[in-house]
Amino acid sequence: MGFVAGMSLSATYPASALTGAEAGKAPGIGDVGEDGLGNTYRFVRYRVGAGAVAAVVGNAVGFYAPGGTSTGVYNEVTSDVSDTAGNMAGVLVSAPAADEYCWIQTRGPATLNTAFVSGSDGNAMVLSSTTDGAVKVAGAVTQSVGGVAIYVTGKVMMLTCP
Repeated sequence: MGFVAGMSLSATYPASALTGAEAGKAPGIGDVGEDGLGNTYRFVRYRVGAGAVAAVVGNAVGFYAPGGTSTGVYNEVTSDVSDTAGNMAGVLVSAPAADEYCWIQTRGPATLNTAFVSGSDGNAMVLSSTTDGAVKVAGAVTQSVGGVAIYVTGKVMMLTCP
């Protein structure tokens, strides 16, 4: 893993930038990159889900799982918690439209857009099951942890997403 040449974190890409005559104008789906600070990012497709939840910079996203049942998809994400299986994928660093492609942050310190649903500094955090784009304290060892709360009041967590 290393720096992906041309990694523009704030850019979003339509599907046409990945296929046909436009191919090569966007990173490859699933590409992983690292910035100069050691933060890690993955290139994914954003899905609005059944609730048509728009992407917002700083919102947590989960792996897309229609109706909450995982189909093994790991390069598609959504902020719509009803369409995840509770597995946090990362945090949006841009605001793609439905079915556009973008980078999400998966490792390193991140400031979220929404307040934490629950938790205190030092707690393991998971994707909220009730609030789109948010995180909460892990309630069981069987939950997929997305990071650790660093400063709850400031909405800062250390991401450790897969």
